[in-house]
Amino acid sequence: MQFVRATSTAALFLLLGTIVPAYAQHDKQNEEQGKPEKQQGGQVQGARPPAQQQGHNGKPQQPQARAQQQQKQPQAQRHEQPAQQPQQQRPQQQQGQPPQQARQQQQPHRTRQQAVAWQEQRGWLQQGGWQGHSTWQQGRAQRWEGEHRTWPQRGGYGGYYIPQDRFSLYFGSQHWFRMHGRPTIYMGYPRFSYGGFSFLLVDPWPEYWAENWYDADDVYVDYDNGYYLYNRRHPGIGLAITVLM
Repeated sequence: MQFVRATSTAALFLLLGTIVPAYAQHDKQNEEQGKPEKQQGGQVQGARPPAQQQGHNGKPQQPQARAQQQQKQPQAQRHEQPAQQPQQQRPQQQQGQPPQQARQQQQPHRTRQQAVAWQEQRGWLQQGGWQGHSTWQQGRAQRWEGEHRTWPQRGGYGGYYIPQDRFSLYFGSQHWFRMHGRPTIYMGYPRFSYGGFSFLLVDPWPEYWAENWYDADDVYVDYDNGYYLYNRRHPGIGLAITVLM
């Protein structure tokens, strides 16, 4: 009986010796799993929480502040867009000077015979027009503003009208020319030719123009309720002329 008890006691101690180390090893593993991860260089290894955005002062930026900044960004981008260039403006037409084509289309219909009859009667002398002289030097005005007459002041233009297609090709401010020769006197008035037509200058030329302006200055023929000769050196001065038949 003593041998049996001794054997039982030895078996019990052997069983406890096996179970206790196993439990001790299991508790050690649980303790190691519960400990925080090891640090290296003052930083914890493992997954990190998402970093917060920082503002200009280095402090974490709150979600509400980020939302306001995102709302401001489109406005800043709009301010950075270059301003649109202003459209180039077209040059304004001089006041009192309708388009050339419109002025030419205002002319009434007149037959060749009617124009010849008006010319023979010297219709440009109505309302105190320039009487004319026999020499070129006598055609110079003493006071042009008082001696000049427009076609409305003369009672209207009654001479021949240049056809529209010919006028567009050779006349108007874009078609200037030089006479390159002193006009001859015909019917007491200076006569010159251009564009396939002959003209009579039925106005005196201004006293402040050079005597050889016909050779030194660029001139052109235009229409405004009658034909006028313009000098590009002296803009705004129109001398009344008529087409010679």
